[in-house]
Amino acid sequence: FFCVGNRIPSYTEVVKKAYSQGCQIASHTYEHKVLNNLKKNQINAQIKKTDRELQKVVGCSTTALRPPGGFVNDRVKKAVKIPMVCWNVDSEDWKSRNTKKVLGRCRTIEDGDIVLMHDLYPTTAKAVTALVPQLHKKGFQMVTVDELFYYKGIKAEGGTVYYSGK
Repeated sequence: FFCVGNRIPSYTEVVKKAYSQGCQIASHTYEHKVLNNLKKNQINAQIKKTDRELQKVVGCSTTALRPPGGFVNDRVKKAVKIPMVCWNVDSEDWKSRNTKKVLGRCRTIEDGDIVLMHDLYPTTAKAVTALVPQLHKKGFQMVTVDELFYYKGIKAEGGTVYYSGK
């Protein structure tokens, strides 16, 4: 889960539960600002503030950042000291808010894909409830991004953007 930092205090129990279940908890900035528009110190403040909130709730630091919108420029790459994770499959749950459309966008998932979904929408939750068993039947195992990179032999580096585990 890539959490927006300023929302963590309102969802501490959800974050704790996800973490206790083995989910990776990472940063999606503090205020969901497009990082390309910010100065280096503002970029780092977005990450540090989120990190502080995560420390308070689950006692660990973020290991990755998902930049809002997937927007990254050279200034962001130079400023960010942790790996940045984007996606190569966009469920477009944020756009359609329709379970069938989300499932349709996810029908071609392959080994190593990173799928973008948001935990804000009930339609996404319904799609995940249907999708995960389908993927298990096909032999897929659900893993965190850190686990994906480990199993694929990818040494994730700070300031680098990753779109998949392929």
